[in-house]
Amino acid sequence: MTPIPVPPAPSAPLSPMPGGQQNLKLLKAAQDLEATFLSEMLKAMKFDTVAGGFGSNQGAEQFGSFLRDAQAEKLVQAGGIGLAEALFNAMMARADA
Repeated sequence: MTPIPVPPAPSAPLSPMPGGQQNLKLLKAAQDLEATFLSEMLKAMKFDTVAGGFGSNQGAEQFGSFLRDAQAEKLVQAGGIGLAEALFNAMMARADA
């Protein structure tokens, strides 16, 4: 078996993109908006009402919303539905114009 050569890692870190901090803020805003959108979609699907899980009182509604919001955040962290990427690209295009 012949070993596959692996190129060495660059010795100096890559320089940050111009406006890197601003880009991170735009990306975070886009991801937050996607998470909010997904949370509302999960709410419409009644995802926060687990049968027998939280009961059917006001506390259940509050904790159900936390569950729904956490699930929406996890969906975005796993790649989401592409909404954050589309929003980020649109904001970047507008910023470049």
